[in-house]
Amino acid sequence: MVVGRLRHGQLIILDRLREMVRLASGLDARGYLSHDCIERSMDTLRRFGERIRDMDAGQVRVVGTNTLRRATNATDFLSAAEEVLGHDVEVISGIEEARLIYLGVAHMSPISDETILVVDIGGGSTELVIGRAYEPEHLESLFIGCVGLSSRVFADGKMTRKRFDRARLAARRELSPTAARYRRWGWQQAIGSSGTARAAAKVAQSMGFMEEGITYAAALAIIEQLIAARDLDRLQLAELSSERSPVFAGGMAILAEVMETLGIEQLRISDGSLREGLLYDMMGRLQHEDARDRTVRAIERRYHADTEQAERVKQTALMLFRQVQERWGLVDTSAEQLLTWAAQLHEIGLDIAHVKYHKHGAYLLANADLPGFSRAEQQLLAVLVGHHRRKLEEFQTGDLPAELRKPAFRLTVLLRLAVLLNRSRSATELPDLQVSCGPRKLEIRFPEGWLANNRLTQADLEQEEGWLSAVAFKLRFGTSPDRDG
Repeated sequence: MVVGRLRHGQLIILDRLREMVRLASGLDARGYLSHDCIERSMDTLRRFGERIRDMDAGQVRVVGTNTLRRATNATDFLSAAEEVLGHDVEVISGIEEARLIYLGVAHMSPISDETILVVDIGGGSTELVIGRAYEPEHLESLFIGCVGLSSRVFADGKMTRKRFDRARLAARRELSPTAARYRRWGWQQAIGSSGTARAAAKVAQSMGFMEEGITYAAALAIIEQLIAARDLDRLQLAELSSERSPVFAGGMAILAEVMETLGIEQLRISDGSLREGLLYDMMGRLQHEDARDRTVRAIERRYHADTEQAERVKQTALMLFRQVQERWGLVDTSAEQLLTWAAQLHEIGLDIAHVKYHKHGAYLLANADLPGFSRAEQQLLAVLVGHHRRKLEEFQTGDLPAELRKPAFRLTVLLRLAVLLNRSRSATELPDLQVSCGPRKLEIRFPEGWLANNRLTQADLEQEEGWLSAVAFKLRFGTSPDRDG
């Protein structure tokens, strides 16, 4: 956990807390997190929760990474974690993890025009990012980390040359699809972040190999020391903590293989990583530089969205939203943001095919890498876009958390109506509409004579009335009472 404060536009780090729970070691062959591992994690989160429980939700971000992406019982873990912390927990994709790591490293490093490579060896995954200044350009998340590899190869604490060869081969297999592209793109300096790289650099310094960072030669020398010790219980390396030592062999195997495969002679070490990246990403959101807005604009360009039509749909959706926001309990700022983004992206599926384009759009949003978005936000976007038109015989929410399903349905109704009311794709502004709602109903009142002059829209509303009734929702529409009468 990292606690920071924004002062005069600068982020000041106030406190850092770190406890290793090695979550990945708790996964069994079926992908279930063990009870002991969950309890160990909850003990840590309870202590962290004492510091953040009274903070506003907008001031706190809590994220889960590789292990919670893989765990079969992740939902149970997340429910328990949110209860002890008093805040929501987001599970982020590997690419989003890589982006945030790069953000943390870039902001904690001297400003430079050089292209940098960031290497982050975590417990369950390894992230590789090439970027310049504060902008990542190429991101990759590999399914190998120090905890997982140590559990597979060095579980009993025995460290032999044969086992290191096996561990490095496993790392090489994960690296091979990425290595050629990364070498071709190139970089001018390489930076290591997180525990393995920092621990390796401290050990290398204590052994007299170097004063700063770590070279490939020093990494190999450390591995030789591990092999010479043969057993974890006999290992004596200055600057290697007792918490780090059980996963150090796996981390060193990955580090050495990354450096050899990518041709890295030396890694600088950064104090910044995922946690700092989260803080700077939050700061960007507060200063209206939200990475999610950039992602949405990039998707609009990539899939040739009609931005004028998207803007019309967005404005109508927000006009409807603001009239039902309180009654429908959509007061969280994220609800308005997600409706806005869904309106901007609702037609991206047209770039693939007109038939069932809403389903194409939903598939793209559910499966693409969307920098800045949590998995739940990404899934919610896909749900909105996937249900914004045609029949609603059932409302499919997939893996969407239970607490988001009701808001998702209500936002879907608003998006559907906004799309319907702008079906003519006309630049003529819609009239003022009066909207009222109940738990499972919504009523729209149009100005006198408007429906009579827009027969196609009236027919579409009648059809929508039937489609929504199939999912036990009542839509009513008519003419506003005479305000002078």
